[in-house]
Amino acid sequence: MASKPLYGEAESSRTERAYLSPEIERQRRRILERLSPKPGEHIVDIGCGPGLLAREFSVAVKDDGRVTGLDASTAMLDLARKRCGNLSNVAFIEGDATDLEIGDASADAVTCVQVLLYVPDVRQALAEIFRVLKPGGRAVIMETDWRSTVLHSHDEELTESIIDAWDRKVASPRLPARLRAMLRDAGFGDVAVEAFPIISTDATPEGFSMAMMAQSADAAVEQGTISQAQSEAWLAELRRLGADDQYFFCVNRFLFTARKA
Repeated sequence: MASKPLYGEAESSRTERAYLSPEIERQRRRILERLSPKPGEHIVDIGCGPGLLAREFSVAVKDDGRVTGLDASTAMLDLARKRCGNLSNVAFIEGDATDLEIGDASADAVTCVQVLLYVPDVRQALAEIFRVLKPGGRAVIMETDWRSTVLHSHDEELTESIIDAWDRKVASPRLPARLRAMLRDAGFGDVAVEAFPIISTDATPEGFSMAMMAQSADAAVEQGTISQAQSEAWLAELRRLGADDQYFFCVNRFLFTARKA
């Protein structure tokens, strides 16, 4: 959202391609299962990105329901509007996770996937989610702890420094360990959490894991942790492992569900 680094056209397009990968498609299926959207509901998708979840929600809530997608990136919103342009029950607005332009108690459900780690004031964002939900409304939030990354590489020290660079780039790293308590503090009940591993054995550059590894390497170069040459060599090694069918990546995401009393 506003505190999240804004995605330009090139980065938004790369993210969209990564989010079309099988592992992220499986993630969307699980989010839909846990949210269980129903006809006639109003669903708010915070950090909607290229609109992939919003399109799924639109089908579920049918013509008498509606979906509101919010994002801080105009490039992401352009992709979302293009994807959902033929859906009359979907609207997209540029918005801030800590100051939602959504009425009090107007949403049946809110989703917030891979957004809060970019937000400095997570508690305010949770307060906003609580505010816009109707009594009994559901929240589904997913975040990643990058400390859980498992990656096959011949240089473990370099790999660890690159993964750590991504944590240093975001405003609220290592959030999942704190989020359950924060949801309760925000007034939510029925708080539950489950681990959702993202596993990939495919080193395709457009896939989710390699796209994230490239972003992490870029962050490490920006921070002066590694050189550009080290970044290029490290990514080339991952591609070679993929060509030899030895590539392996796994990271744990955590799916939180909660309800407004």
